[in-house]
Amino acid sequence: MVSFIKGGIKVRNSYLIYKELHSFTKSQNFLKGPSHLHLEGGISFGIGAFNLTLSLFPPRILKLLEFAGFSGDKEYGLSLLRDGATGMNLRSMLCALLLLCYYTFLTFILGTGEGEVAEAESLLKPFRLRYPRGAIFLFFAGRTEEIKGNIDEAVALFEDGCKAQQAWKQFHHMCYWELMWCFTYKRAWKMAYFYADLLSQESRWSKAMYIYMKAAYLSMLPKDEARPFGEDEVELFRKVPTFKQKIAGKSPPTEKFAIRKAKRYKAPSPVRLSVPVLEMMYMWNGFSMISKRPELTEGMMQTLVEAERTLLESPENEYSLDDRCVIHLLKGLCLKNQGLIREAQECFNKVLSSEKKIRFDHYLVPNTLVELSLLYIDQGRRDEAIKLLHKAKHNYKEYSMESRTQFRVHAALAKLKAEHVEEDETHM
Repeated sequence: MVSFIKGGIKVRNSYLIYKELHSFTKSQNFLKGPSHLHLEGGISFGIGAFNLTLSLFPPRILKLLEFAGFSGDKEYGLSLLRDGATGMNLRSMLCALLLLCYYTFLTFILGTGEGEVAEAESLLKPFRLRYPRGAIFLFFAGRTEEIKGNIDEAVALFEDGCKAQQAWKQFHHMCYWELMWCFTYKRAWKMAYFYADLLSQESRWSKAMYIYMKAAYLSMLPKDEARPFGEDEVELFRKVPTFKQKIAGKSPPTEKFAIRKAKRYKAPSPVRLSVPVLEMMYMWNGFSMISKRPELTEGMMQTLVEAERTLLESPENEYSLDDRCVIHLLKGLCLKNQGLIREAQECFNKVLSSEKKIRFDHYLVPNTLVELSLLYIDQGRRDEAIKLLHKAKHNYKEYSMESRTQFRVHAALAKLKAEHVEEDETHM
């Protein structure tokens, strides 16, 4: 706790220095020197980064931070970072990289899953021309192709990114992670397993997560199919909790989720998870990635239909209802991708009607409320969407990946608020 408070004070001091410098550069006493452009770029990066990052936090946390002297204005942060990225200063690349992270990752994982592909591509263009073999720009180019649903193009760019440099191995791990998901979208389970295996051997970020993903990919293969390296998914699932780690005194939420799901395999006769890969794919908002490619969505739908059939043919157990609800939620997302709105709504409502019977996967109901609200937003049913989002925000606590869901609720409400302001301005 003492370390946490000390860290917070340092961050606040950093922010106050940026604010003071910003005020000073705008004052009448300020004289521009030869390095003014670089100073301005640094200030744009600092204040822009703070404002953009803090704007992602839910309002209750943001109010506390604002009380401590911080500010979280998203548009202001974005405009400062854009100014910094387009100027020829020492920090222009840092500004561009932060914006690329925001456009291609944060808006997906913590937002409503739309991304800002056009913005990302326009930012990338000058850097790709200047550094055609720049590994980090190849990586972000791959990520933009992935968002567009061009999975083969994304794979080629991530592979090029790995070949472009050998000094920074951790960068390779970022590419392996994305390649793992690219092959997941294509349902190439063995190829995805290969990258999860590479990560489990080389990366120290989250061993528990990598081992869980390895086991999950193996569990998607037919029972009679040979397993790579002779590994057994049950043994791997049982190992997941042994790799638990703590960062600043806390376990990463995705790791906690993986450990909780893997607990099912502790029993002598374990009850297998129905679609562990697709469930984790949902946690990283992967169903948005495949929304532009009907054949990828169709493939996922086939996997879900097969899993549902297997579940119905299997004897009832304590996990049966939860597993059915997981499949209903994921089928709803596929149906939404296919434009079958009424059928998607029916799937989401099946989860919501089972709320009181769900025993383990308590994250399902608040997340289904968020997905149903996003469906309503697309249909222009604004008031109904807001009602569901507030229900998801206030009525559920202490479920898996709660912070991620709260970030997504905040992003959806912010989106609705922005649209409402635009409508009012149009009418005026």
